[in-house]
Amino acid sequence: MFPSIFGTVVLAGIIGYLSERTGFTHNGILQSIIICVGGAFLFFFVRLMFGIGFGSHGMNAIVSSIGALVIVPTHWRR
Repeated sequence: MFPSIFGTVVLAGIIGYLSERTGFTHNGILQSIIICVGGAFLFFFVRLMFGIGFGSHGMNAIVSSIGALVIVPTHWRR
């Protein structure tokens, strides 16, 4: 379990950094990384508890990070 959660955090951090660098979001680098890691943690534990997922841990991390970036900032934007 430890290597998969470590890989989830690393992938989520990379997705957050790249989304900010490419202009997909305008939150700030640290904020985007925090949003991605939070979404990836949430989805990781949902998969552990309920078995809902997209197959591999890596794919779950990527999809949940992008989903968190889409949902969280647009909810608070004016």
